[in-house]
Amino acid sequence: MSGSGNDFVFFDVRRDPPGDLGTPQVIGRLCSRHAGIGADGIVFLQNDDSEAFRIRYFNRDGSLAELCGNASLCSARLAVELGLAPPAGFRFRTDSGVVAARLKGAQPEIDLPGIRGLRVDAGIPTDNGERRLGYAIAGVPHIVAVVEDVANVRVEERGRALRRHPAYPDGANVNFVSPSADGRWAIRTYERGVEAETLACGTGSVASAVLLDAWGLNAGGGGTALSTRSGNTLTVTVRHQDGQLYASLSGEGRLVFRGTIAEI
Repeated sequence: MSGSGNDFVFFDVRRDPPGDLGTPQVIGRLCSRHAGIGADGIVFLQNDDSEAFRIRYFNRDGSLAELCGNASLCSARLAVELGLAPPAGFRFRTDSGVVAARLKGAQPEIDLPGIRGLRVDAGIPTDNGERRLGYAIAGVPHIVAVVEDVANVRVEERGRALRRHPAYPDGANVNFVSPSADGRWAIRTYERGVEAETLACGTGSVASAVLLDAWGLNAGGGGTALSTRSGNTLTVTVRHQDGQLYASLSGEGRLVFRGTIAEI
């Protein structure tokens, strides 16, 4: 499945456990662009005792991620396709908490768990072209940098340096955003666990929208539209409720193909 170019291999393991498919070695081979299927990560679709289903998401390097926004969008679309949930609304479990979801036409929308650890100043010196740096946990940790133009950012180089910055010993995804003439924000993301730039990042878009809101840069309010590296748009709506920040994310969740693995 593809979520705005953030691509995943899904396995339905509701009847049989994943076995060796869940090991870092096999996950790495499956995600290999040249020797495997090719993906940013692996998603296991599981049964849950109280919600419609549960997902577990593993990065390309085999590490477990508590939440992946685009994988969650894809999961919502897949669940409806499989008849696990009604398109009007349902809930599913992630390692970061319960996510509410719905389909609006063919496009999924999800409500993420509350935003944590918001810091409007990440405590990291800015580099060339960076106006400010912030930090937020949108299921997983993110550093967000507002820059003059994302097209000029050396995402691999600067992203790798920030991803392992000593200020955040557990590591973080790194997002670079800049304003576009059409009112949207352009975004590029370096993802930990993939250790490279990806074509889109759902939780990165959420963290970016939350910080843009906190910085007072989201003029006009309402949803924040972020144009990803793939050219697709992710839309984030930020809500303030009882002193807590919440966000909804909508975007592509596309089933590309179904298949059978012959050799791993």
